[in-house]
Amino acid sequence: MPKSKKPSLPDAIPIDMTPMIDIVFQLLTFFVMTFKVSESEGDFNVKMPLAAPRAGLPDDKQLPPMKLRLRASPTGNLAEIGLNDRTFSAWRDLHNHVAGIIGDDRGPGSIQSTAEIEIDADYNLRYEHVISAITAVSGANQPNGSVIKLVEKIKFTPPKQP
Repeated sequence: MPKSKKPSLPDAIPIDMTPMIDIVFQLLTFFVMTFKVSESEGDFNVKMPLAAPRAGLPDDKQLPPMKLRLRASPTGNLAEIGLNDRTFSAWRDLHNHVAGIIGDDRGPGSIQSTAEIEIDADYNLRYEHVISAITAVSGANQPNGSVIKLVEKIKFTPPKQP
């Protein structure tokens, strides 16, 4: 029996890359030409002062900034809560004290809108205690579902390692 000859295939099939490169450059050009930067990107709603502070008597409705000091135990648990020169044993006490300072005045230009708290927490304090502090000074939910806001401007001091 004679051996059948198989048709031989060429060793390499040449692939022309020119059309593929053309498509890539066309897509690149399309995306570059149609790219639009969104206006909302980078909009942080920063409110800058309009002018230097005026000389004269301070506004009666403006509270001085309150300093909330959170001290940690060596294990990271909360050891002490202090607001300005007063200490508290529970978050509820702190909340009631801040609510007493703010009062019932709400809305633009009120004491509530100008109240400011700076939180100074120990470096090793557990995160959950910082969140509890923010919750205690920022407001409360009412049984009917409404929210009573207290302090909206909350700042943090830079962390200091022990």
